Amino acid sequence: MKDLLEIIAKQLVDHPDEVIVTETPNEKGSVLELRVAQVDMGKIIGKQGKIAKSIRTVIRAAAIHNDVHVSVVIAQH
Repeated sequence: MKDLLEIIAKQLVDHPDEVIVTETPNEKGSVLELRVAQVDMGKIIGKQGKIAKSIRTVIRAAAIHNDVHVSVVIAQH
């Protein structure tokens, strides 16, 4: 899931070298934290959060396919 999120994020931003994805296990599965440059936050979130919601949907669908639970958190550097 971590690699998939990184690939998606790097395709959306202007500064792909600043995309960082960290995975933290928790009691339900894992949390993926996506960090991007401050200038790229708008491209990751999108109007009314539509792109962020789409990213979470794709990652959730891939996680379900692999029978794991993953949540995505988006942050800036």
